[in-house]
Amino acid sequence: QVQLVESGGGLVQPGESLRLSCAASRSFSSISAMAWYRQAPGKQRELVASFRFGATIDYADSVKGRFTISTDNGKNTVYLQMNSLKPEDTAVYYCNADLMGRASWGQGTQVTVSS
Repeated sequence: QVQLVESGGGLVQPGESLRLSCAASRSFSSISAMAWYRQAPGKQRELVASFRFGATIDYADSVKGRFTISTDNGKNTVYLQMNSLKPEDTAVYYCNADLMGRASWGQGTQVTVSS
């Protein structure tokens, strides 16, 4: 298991930026992939971005060109840089770790985009 702690959410206006952080309790060397999901009220949780170590980076079509996922292996931290935020990006954002097929989740951080 790995414990994940997200931070960086908040209330912003449309067009502004936020950077989410997710700190893992263990080294990324034992983790296959890190990802960000989000869940808006009344909707299913959806994949936003994923980072498979040594392999691929993927984004949901709705965030391509606006969001960037990155990692700092020395800090065991994954980031989600979110630019040009839209009201439809409003959701609780969750960090996910794939530890050899077993999923771990953070507690979530609220992102609200509103004027």
